[in-house]
Amino acid sequence: MTGNKINLDEVLKKYEDLKKRGLKLDMSRGKPETAQLDLSLPMLHALDDNNFISENGMDVRNYGEFKGIPEVRRLLAEILGVPMEQVLAGGSSSINMVSDALRRCFINGPMPGFTPWAKLGKVKFICPVPGYDWHFHLCDTYGIELLQVETREDGPDMDEVERLAKDPDVRGMICVPMYSNPTGFTYSDATVERLAAMETAAPDFRLIWDNAYCMHHLYDDDRDSLANIYDTCAKHGTEDRVLMFTSTSKITFAGGGVCAMAASPANIAYAAGLIRYQLVCYDKVNQLRHTRFLPDKKAVEEHMKKHANIVRPKFELVLGELERELGGLEIASWSKPKGGYFICFAAQKGCAKKIIRLCEEAGVKLTPAGATYPHGVDPQDSIIRIAPTYPPLEELRQALAVFTTAVKLAAAEKA
Repeated sequence: MTGNKINLDEVLKKYEDLKKRGLKLDMSRGKPETAQLDLSLPMLHALDDNNFISENGMDVRNYGEFKGIPEVRRLLAEILGVPMEQVLAGGSSSINMVSDALRRCFINGPMPGFTPWAKLGKVKFICPVPGYDWHFHLCDTYGIELLQVETREDGPDMDEVERLAKDPDVRGMICVPMYSNPTGFTYSDATVERLAAMETAAPDFRLIWDNAYCMHHLYDDDRDSLANIYDTCAKHGTEDRVLMFTSTSKITFAGGGVCAMAASPANIAYAAGLIRYQLVCYDKVNQLRHTRFLPDKKAVEEHMKKHANIVRPKFELVLGELERELGGLEIASWSKPKGGYFICFAAQKGCAKKIIRLCEEAGVKLTPAGATYPHGVDPQDSIIRIAPTYPPLEELRQALAVFTTAVKLAAAEKA
C-alpha cells in the first residue's frame, strides 16, 4: 500500500483532533531525561570524605596536571582502547576538544613540518551523510568545505571515500563511527580496515574519530562492536592519522562530564606542547569525582545498564509504533539501532519539511529538516532524525501519534 491508498479525510480528521490537544513536546535534540541524570547524583558526594589527593599525590584543588590526573586518563584510555600515555583528558565537552584539534591544524599545522592549514588555498573534509549537525557547523566555522559521502549500514561508501582522498585538498574526515548520529549504524571491521589503510594524497590527512556512543548499548546480549581504529592504523603505519575523542556527557552529567582526546604518541606530545600554556588545567576536582564514582570501564558498563533500562523502552516504543502505524504502507523506512541516541527516519522524497511543519503545528518539536546534512540542505528532503530519549514515555507516545499521523498526511497529500 502506498500514499494514494491512505484515506486522506480520515487522517486529516485525526490530525485536527491531535492539534486540539494543545501539546507542547520537544524531541529536537538527543538529551538524557531527568531520570538518567539522577543516576549520577551519588557522584556529587564522591568527595564528601574531603580526600582531594589523586593517586600521584596531587591535591586536585590546586594548579597542575594539564593533561589530566592519572585516574581519569587511565579510565578514558581503557574506554578508547589505547595506553594511558596516549590520552589527554579535558573538560565537559569533547566537541570542544575536536575544535581545539582543528584550530591547532589551522594555526600551527597538524604536526611539525606541515604547513598550517590556514596558509593553504583550500581545505576539504569528507563527511558521511546523514550525519552529525554539530560537526558540520564546526567545520563551517573553520571554512572547511564538506564533501558528502553516503552512509550505509557498514559505514560510509568506502569506494567514494578512497576516491575523494586522492584529492590533495582533502585533509581529513570527521565521523561518529559507532551508533552514528543519526543512523545508529556502526562501522564494520572492513570499513575500519580501509580507513586505516587507504592512500591519501595529503600526507597530513586527519581522521576525526568522534566515538561519542561507544558505551551506549541498548542490550547486553545484542550489541554492535567497533574495531580498534588506533591498532588498525598502527598495523598499516598510519597511526598519526587518527585523532579519537569521547566523553561522559551522556554517561554522567551532560553539562558536567569529562572528555578526552587520544592519539599517537607523536600527536599527543605535539598537542601537549601547544596546549600547556593555553590552560593551566581542566577541572581536576570533577575528574577525581568521576573516577571515584566510575573507577574503571567495568564500572561504566554497569552504570550504562541503568541508562539502558531507561532508554531501551523508548526505542522499543518508537520502533513498535512506527511498524504498527506505517509498516507495509511503503511510504517510509527507518533504522533499528542497537544503541546510541537516535533513529533515522526516511520519508518519501520531498516530505521531510512538511512532516516537521505539521508536527510543529500540532505541538511536537523535532530536529529541523536538513539538519543531518551540511548547510541544512537534504537534497532529497527525506531524512528526519528522531530523538526519543528526552520525553517521558507517555509524552513520547503522544508525540509518536502526531508524528505518524503527519507522515501519513504528507504522503496522502503528495499522492
